[in-house]
Amino acid sequence: MNTQTTYEFPLNERIRVFMRLEQLFKQLSHFMAGISVFDKRAAIESLLDILTIFSRSDLKSELIKELDRHAKVLGQLSDNHDVDNTKLQEILDQLTQASRNLYKASGKVGSSLMESGLFQSISQRNAIPGGSCSFDLPAFHYWLEQDQATQQKDLEQWILPFTDTRNAIDLILGCLRQSNVPRPEIAQAGFFQLALDKAHPVQLIRVCVPSSLQCFAEISGGKHRFSIRFMEPSSDENRPTQVKDDIAFTLTRCAV
Repeated sequence: MNTQTTYEFPLNERIRVFMRLEQLFKQLSHFMAGISVFDKRAAIESLLDILTIFSRSDLKSELIKELDRHAKVLGQLSDNHDVDNTKLQEILDQLTQASRNLYKASGKVGSSLMESGLFQSISQRNAIPGGSCSFDLPAFHYWLEQDQATQQKDLEQWILPFTDTRNAIDLILGCLRQSNVPRPEIAQAGFFQLALDKAHPVQLIRVCVPSSLQCFAEISGGKHRFSIRFMEPSSDENRPTQVKDDIAFTLTRCAV
């Protein structure tokens, strides 16, 4: 049983987008494993959300830049005697391979899928509450009535173009989360604030608290400073309120 609750807060737009995609890919995998019609509907909705994010920016270029930057920074640690060079080289090889895979991918990721008539029709109706009913989208209804093996094969084919992208995001965020050690801190009367070093930009804040605490961490900030407020959830119509007690937690400032 997990005895800690972790709250994460990205401090730049690039990491924010990567984390949103990470969550959507996890949702997609979860619903793909389900067998009901509603599992498949949820899987398609997650895939459409992924396509929407990819349509708004050149994510392949952003990922390559971040992979190359990680490789450059981590490569400078090879002369450090406190570093496990075998493990370091393994990570560097993974970063290099992920970058190469993205370089080799032609065109915009997911563009061919969005050109599909089925996905275009679902996307257009999806913005309407309940807009994907059988009478709205008979072609979608037909697909949802196919056998499990056919649906699974189609889904695996549809997500294939995103494999290298997902692997790159997992690698980048994995390195980032392990880039520093957690440090104990105290939020006096439920509030904590810290200025950040401009010379060493922090990309991600991680806050861990015991799951038994009856409060949640509300984090805000940017590249110069961040603040954490520990809030008590409200059981009525009132807004959550900041706790009055001191809260012990661990803080990780992640940066590569």
